[in-house]
Amino acid sequence: MAIANINTEMLIWARERSGFSVSEFARKCQVTEEKLVEWESGAKEITFNQAMTYANKAHIPFGYLFLDKPPIEELPIPDLRTVESRALDKASPELIEVTKLMLQRQEWYKEYLRQHFSAPCQVVGRFSVEDSVMKIVSDMRSKLSVGAHPDRGTWEDYYRDLVKRIEENGILVMRQADLGHHTRPLKVEEFRGFAIVDELAPIIFVNHADSPGARLFTLIHELCHIWIGQSGISDGNPSTHRKEEVLCNSVAAEFLVPEAEFSDLWSHAVDDWTENLVILEGHFHVSRWVLARRALTLSYIHSDEYASFIAEEKARYTKQTGNGGPTYYKTKKSQISQLFSKAVVSQAMAGQLLLREAGQLLGGMKPGNIANFAEELGI
Repeated sequence: MAIANINTEMLIWARERSGFSVSEFARKCQVTEEKLVEWESGAKEITFNQAMTYANKAHIPFGYLFLDKPPIEELPIPDLRTVESRALDKASPELIEVTKLMLQRQEWYKEYLRQHFSAPCQVVGRFSVEDSVMKIVSDMRSKLSVGAHPDRGTWEDYYRDLVKRIEENGILVMRQADLGHHTRPLKVEEFRGFAIVDELAPIIFVNHADSPGARLFTLIHELCHIWIGQSGISDGNPSTHRKEEVLCNSVAAEFLVPEAEFSDLWSHAVDDWTENLVILEGHFHVSRWVLARRALTLSYIHSDEYASFIAEEKARYTKQTGNGGPTYYKTKKSQISQLFSKAVVSQAMAGQLLLREAGQLLGGMKPGNIANFAEELGI
């Protein structure tokens, strides 16, 4: 068997980059811990096939194992996340990869729009970080043709309707919880969403690993980023001091739950502040998560009360998950922008895009499944 003359230091880097211990990674590679340690120390040679398996399990290109030193991996868009008002130092491989995937999709869609002589997206950068919350919210509602809040339906209905209206304005909305497999989750504690501004093909990404109630707020937060023309990755931190994040948080709060109405309905006389939620849910038709966030922004509840409530909501959501779900094609339809999916599938079905390339753009879909996906999309 051919021996791979790799840099063994890169083996250790690749494993640690993936976040696995020796014992965990040995199980993934289906070898003993002793053998894995021997590979990483250079005490035992590793074959090409073994090295390729190692690289695959570590989610890195095989060629990386031959480098003299690890590559510098940086986020391709501005990082607006904070911990105790300080910028974070490092992004996970999953976050880096999902942003690169979205940029790849954006580049393809931009070229598609150019070929069809499409006009620029009219809502990108309409305002700046210096503009007022009310001015931006008013314009967003006007462009989306929505009122202050829905008067019927659930917040899930509202979320789906807003996604549809946002896409009708030329913004791609992407939503997923992992990188194609549950073993590569997108961590909510790392980021909730991001926006990639572009005059032709702006993108909003919502981390669907988050509890459903939180996604609505993230969607409008990232929409505000498009409106002010500033790309960035957000973690939804309510205590952030970054000017653009403070603005986008405020816009999302006002868009979803107007302060004047909320204040009129809020009772400070109740023993438990959560007693307000039943009436507020019935009036605003948004999630309890959004309502709690609004109460926090108005200083009606303390940060520790908010944190405790959100922890309970997360626990409830985690307990409810894992009870089955939609089909593969419906999942893909919900994850990938309808504008983008229909463009890719239409080009593939017309023979203007290789099925293999279309499958890659659609998150690793098998070429033979694209016709079925076209049917799901109504093409």
